[in-house]
Amino acid sequence: MPLISLTTNVKFDSEEATKAFISDFSKFCAQTIGKEEKVFSVNFEYNPYLTFAGTFDPAIMLSTMSLYNTNAESAKAWSEAFSGYFQEKLGVPSDRGYMAFLDPGPAFIGTRGTTVEVLRAAASK
Repeated sequence: MPLISLTTNVKFDSEEATKAFISDFSKFCAQTIGKEEKVFSVNFEYNPYLTFAGTFDPAIMLSTMSLYNTNAESAKAWSEAFSGYFQEKLGVPSDRGYMAFLDPGPAFIGTRGTTVEVLRAAASK
C-alpha cells in the first residue's frame, strides 16, 4: 500500500515524457521500498511555483507512506536511493529538496470503505 507523492518544478517536454517518467518512477519506488508495484499508488505533480531555499532552481518534495517497513535504517537507504534517482532523472541535486518517510500504522490507512487494520484482522480469523 505504499503511497508516494512527488512534487517537482522540473517540467517534461511532453505528456508522453511525463508518463514515461512516472512509469519508471513507479517501478523504481517498488524496487527501492521492496514491495510489489501492484500495491503502489504514485502521484506526480509538476508545480512551477515550488521553491527550495528561496529559489526556483530544480527541486523536489517527496512524501512516502509505507506500512511495516519504514524505520530509521530504511529511511536512510531510501533517501540515498531517491536522491540519486532525482539527480539522474530530473537533474535535481541532493540538496534541493526534502523527503518524508512515514508509517502511519494500519489503523490510519483506509481502503475498501474500512482500514487496513480491520481488513488484516478479518483476514486472520
